[in-house]
This record gives sequence, C-alpha cells and structure tokens, in this order.
Amino acid sequence: MKLQRHGAIACLALTAVLGLSACGSDNNEPTGTSASGSAAAECGKGTLNAQGSSAQKNAMAEWIKAYQQKCAGTTINYEPTGSGAGIQAFIAGTADFAGSDSALKPEEQPQADAKCSGGQALNLPMVIGPVAVVYNVTGADNLQFTPATLAKIFAGKVTKWDDPAIKADNPDAKLPSTAIQAVHRSDESGTTDNFTKYLSKTAESDWTFGNAKAWKAPGGVGAAKSDGVASKVKSTDGTISYVEWSYAENGGLKKAKIKNGAGEFAELTAESAGKTIAGAKIEGQGNDLKMSIDYKTTEAGAYPIVLVTYEIVCSKGLAADKLPLVKGLLGHAASAEGQQDLVELGYAPLPDSVRAKVETAVKSLS
Repeated sequence: MKLQRHGAIACLALTAVLGLSACGSDNNEPTGTSASGSAAAECGKGTLNAQGSSAQKNAMAEWIKAYQQKCAGTTINYEPTGSGAGIQAFIAGTADFAGSDSALKPEEQPQADAKCSGGQALNLPMVIGPVAVVYNVTGADNLQFTPATLAKIFAGKVTKWDDPAIKADNPDAKLPSTAIQAVHRSDESGTTDNFTKYLSKTAESDWTFGNAKAWKAPGGVGAAKSDGVASKVKSTDGTISYVEWSYAENGGLKKAKIKNGAGEFAELTAESAGKTIAGAKIEGQGNDLKMSIDYKTTEAGAYPIVLVTYEIVCSKGLAADKLPLVKGLLGHAASAEGQQDLVELGYAPLPDSVRAKVETAVKSLS
C-alpha cells in the first residue's frame, strides 16, 4: 500500500520540521519553531477525537502516524464518517475538530462558533483533493468528457455508453451499447458538494440540480463513502462516478480527461490540479481561510475538478489538554514537509502562499 510506504518518509519529514533527534522519541516537551518557519511541535498527553471527510482519510492517517511516532502517550482517532457527519459531530461537541470537503455553510457557521468559547470556528484548507471521474467500461480506454456530457450522464439524460454525446467526445473509442450506471455518494459528502458545484458552474443548461452535500439528481446508483464508490466502480461494468484521486489511484481505476476552460482535455496530475487551486481566491477574513475555486479556469493544462479539504477547528476555547495535540498535529499537516509527503497518495500540495497562511492560523489557536 502506498500509504504504508510513505510512513517512513513522513517520519523523516517530521524530524526535519521539528528538529527531533529521532522519530518515536520519548521527549514530549514542546519544541520551538524550526528554521523553515514550520509550526511548533506540541506534544500533549491523552486522546484527540476527530471525524469527517473520507477524502482526507489517507492524508490524515499519514499525518497521525508521523505525529504519534514523535509524541509518545498520544492517541489520535480520525473517523471518515463523511463531511456532513463530521461537521455535525463538531457542532455537537463529540469531535475535537472536523474534516470537511466544503467550508462551513452560512447556516452552520453560528452553530459551530457556539462551540468555541470566546472565538470562532475556522475553515483551514489543509490539502488539495482532486476529484477523478472514474469509469469501468469493457473495451473502452482513455475516455474524455466535456462538462456538458458529464452533466447529461449524471442527470440521467445520457443512458447508454454509445450515446452520440459520448461519441462526440471520444471519436476513436470503442463504445458498447451497455447501459450507464452513474454512481453517486449515498451519504452526505463534501465531494458530492464540490462535484455538483463544478457541474452547476460549467454546464448550467444541462445540470439544474444546484450543489449540495446530498445527491439531488434522480436515478443513478448510491454507494456509501469514498471506499464504497471506488469498490462499486471497480466491480461493476458500465459504471461511472466521481471520487477523490487517492481512491482512484489505490483502486487502480480508469480516470477520464476533463475539458477545461482553455478548451483542452486535461489529464489529472498533481501539477494540473495545482494550477486550478493557484487561481482560487480566499473569501474568509483573518485566519478563516475559506476558498472559492474557479471551475472554468482558462489556465493552460489545468485540471478543473478539484476540492480543498478543510479542518474545522476553534480559534479559541480549546480545552487545555486538547490544545497541544490539535496544534501539533495540524502544525505538521500544514508544514511543507507534511504537504509534500502526500503527493504519491493522490493529493496535491497547497500552494505555498496558502500553506503559509494555514501555518499562521494554526499557531494562533488558543
């Protein structure tokens, strides 16, 4: 597994960031900020419980492994329950922080703020999770889609693989008359929110269902969590779906090229996804770093379907025993080394200009 392979790299990266003599050290005293400006390491004692986005499950597992190797006596649990469930757990006080593939909605923000005594709930972008369009069609390879064709497929308007719309996008492909099974998330998901936002922004006339964490379009086949989606596509001929790049890679799934605003069919790579995020704007104020993505990007070579996965965390009001754990873990996640360790897991690092702002926000938690 790629996740296991990179545990050692993450450990070495943590050593470089935190200036430790070795991973797994029993030295639990907080250390200072490194020369590279990374967030200070804070090793508390006890347990941290978090949940939410399944898109960041593999990233979080990597970060947690590295942090726990450095900080003896800590237990950090992250449950990939889905973005919607994670936010609700944060609001209910059962999660110390939440992972979400969408920033807090206006109606969720005051509820989340209420948990933060004297502060507010921050949206901290932590890693870029490109969304792959994956498919399993016997005899068909190297498929590519325009936004309009994707919208028609997932809206149930295109129902056969040899439909003229798909043929127009793929004139050289061998397309069977197999019925299309469009697979969507059955649970509330930030990936669904981002994918439907992409469709609503790029194919307005063909996608009339807006965007939300819950799937709104009729028809199709539901599957729970990212693992369930990847498994369904891998095991079922005639399927197409959307899933985070890391799951597509780990599942060995075929990934489609997507036409961008520059008129190119772009392949999904860390570089092509990063080009889209580099053009994203920060909408939040102060240390709240909510971002707005331009799905119609005209940047040459940009892969347009990307999401930013956030950590939802209190700016103030964290319990004294939780604060060093949260700051230490998220400080490592936001470091240059912590970001770089995720590339071969199917993520794209944050642009350094954004990453530096996240580090500053993590340092300010109290």
